[in-house]
Formats: sequence, structure tokens, C-alpha cells
Amino acid sequence: MRVQSLTLAVAGAALLAPAPGSAALTAAVRPSSSPVAVREGDVRAADLLAKVRGCDQISNGRYRSDDGARADIPVCGKQGAVFWKADMDIDCDGRPGPLCNSRTDPLFSDATAYQQSDGRQLKAETLPYIVVPGVSGIWNHRDHDIRAGSVAAVIYRDRVQYAVVGDVGPRHIIGEASYATAKALGIRPDPIGGGTDSGITYLVFKDSRVSPIESHSAAVTLGQSLARQFIEEN
Repeated sequence: MRVQSLTLAVAGAALLAPAPGSAALTAAVRPSSSPVAVREGDVRAADLLAKVRGCDQISNGRYRSDDGARADIPVCGKQGAVFWKADMDIDCDGRPGPLCNSRTDPLFSDATAYQQSDGRQLKAETLPYIVVPGVSGIWNHRDHDIRAGSVAAVIYRDRVQYAVVGDVGPRHIIGEASYATAKALGIRPDPIGGGTDSGITYLVFKDSRVSPIESHSAAVTLGQSLARQFIEEN
């Protein structure tokens, strides 16, 4: 069950800009009018998964995949990245369209935690993004250089999909990504009954930022570079 917090969404918008003096790795290109029509590169899912077999837990506790589920999902750390292995619930929030709106999703919110460079909300049906849990005693993503626009490699079976951190969810639940992310991975993207119960690895690269956040081509460029570096260094 997806539970979205509008309060978190509004509060998270202030985090879009990096801190002054930040040395974050940044990829900046013009926004693409067709963000999902970008070749995702040649980094193999198997090579990334081989580097995240174990878990050096960095979260103080563990997350639930859904309300009522056991809290058994840790956030793990590796050199240059954090990761977790979970399910995928479908986030359809943000700017409405024919696929994501209040008719197709009873939990629809027209706001995302972070916004595009032009001030508009992100569009879940076209932009691959992931959702991080709200800050809590379990884990604070900001303490690990994860912020709006941080780039992630989302891995499912033999596929790698690059995405950005684009929304903030409940403080006790983990494992959620946008409609576009699910669709690109071959997962049913319907916010009602879609997603998958397991098998997703979310690998988020520390101190990285895609600019503008809505440019999927920038996420692919930076994501491929950081994925190769991650494989080499771990």
C-alpha cells in the first residue's frame, strides 16, 4: 500500500538545491522531450548485483515494504553508494497525465517532494524516479549525501534502469518508484495492483546530482559513469 505525505512533499522541495560549496558529481544537459526513449547503456545487471550480495547495514533499523508487513529491509552501504533490496510499489504522483491522475490512482497527489527546473511538479508517467523514505530515526538519507536528483541504478532481473531521487515517502516504508521506472523495467506500472512483491535492487550513488532533475538523458550519462566506477572500486 502506497502512503504519500503532502507535508513531506512540500518540505522536501526546499532540498532541491545542493548545499553551498557542495562537491557533488553533477550531470547537466538540456531536458529531453522524450525522457524514456534513451538507451540505458551497457553496464550489466549481473555485474552490479555481484557487488551488492552482502549488506553492511547503515540504517539504525529496518523498513517495511508495505503497511502491516514485517520490518525486515535494511539500508546497506558500499563505497560510493547506498542500496536496499525491496519490492516496487508504483508512485503515480506529480503532474497529472492520461496515465497518472485521480481517476487512475485513488492515492494520487498532484505534488512531488521535488520539482522540475521550471518549478512544475515531476511527472511520474514519463520520468524515471525513485522514492526515498522520509527522514526518521531509522535512516536519514541526507546524512549519506542522498538528495533531490541523486542518480540511482534500479535493477530488476537482467535490466538496469537509471533514475533520479524524485519523491519522499512514508518514514517506515521503502520500495517505491515512478510509473515510468516500472514500465521501463517490464513491470506492470498500474498504481492499482501493479508493481512487484520482490526482486528490486535500488542502488543510489552518493554525492551525485542530475541537473536539471527532469533530464533522463543526464541521469543515464551520469548513472553509467558511476555504475562503472562502482564496479571497479568494490
